[in-house]
Amino acid sequence: MTVRSAARYGSVREAAVAGRFYPADARQLASTVDGLLAACAAPAPDASAPVALIVPHAGYVYSGPIAASGYARLAPLRSRVRRVVVLGPAHFRSVTTAAVPTVAAFRTPLGLLPVDVGSCAQLVKEGLAVASDEPHVPEHSLEVQLPFLQRTLDPGWTLLPIVVGAGGDLAELLPAVMDDTTLIVCSTDLSHYLPHRQACERDRRTASAIVAGDADAIGPRDACGAAAVRALLGWAALAGLHVELLDLRTSADTAGDPSRVVGYGAFTVTR
Repeated sequence: MTVRSAARYGSVREAAVAGRFYPADARQLASTVDGLLAACAAPAPDASAPVALIVPHAGYVYSGPIAASGYARLAPLRSRVRRVVVLGPAHFRSVTTAAVPTVAAFRTPLGLLPVDVGSCAQLVKEGLAVASDEPHVPEHSLEVQLPFLQRTLDPGWTLLPIVVGAGGDLAELLPAVMDDTTLIVCSTDLSHYLPHRQACERDRRTASAIVAGDADAIGPRDACGAAAVRALLGWAALAGLHVELLDLRTSADTAGDPSRVVGYGAFTVTR
């Protein structure tokens, strides 16, 4: 869990959870992600391409199939996306607002991803984010999304990673970074450590609120990335976007103990 230097990019945020949340071997990782994507039902021919995704961030054995249902929708955007904004909560460091890194790249076993350092600097300059590597170094909520993006998008895009604290206000940040070649990925799990039946009930309410765009109905116990989800829904409502539920399951449905589960949902945000 370190920040190192690489000749091409400068300082690099190294992978923190490779070998734990997903395979550390590049070939095995690529095969795992490709298998998860291949298992997803193909979208309808007239399905709209996403502007944003809401996807979970647990270990792939638990949430990978649910996350893949969102990433499978990116096929029409494979060559069009030039930047990906990944929003996720801070699990290990206290963050009160939005935090962007100072590093020039993030590394996964599949290779280096250049950070959009210009946009990071501009967000800090405009007071929409703070610059800090500390919350990014151990954080898995953003990292686990990167191999999916590396397998679904053509190379050449830049990464804008943003860790969002409970008090983070993205109302001005999201419009500032969005354009026709940018994809937003909002990383969040849903309920935590409830019995399976109780978790399913709560997650169904949360999913209904997300689809309805009811940001006020989503509390911190409903989703660990609630702040980012609420902000995304607010922006989507102003932009006249549509939210669709793709998959809703718990860790008990994939690989976990039904007495203490985590909820996972995948959603697509389209025009």
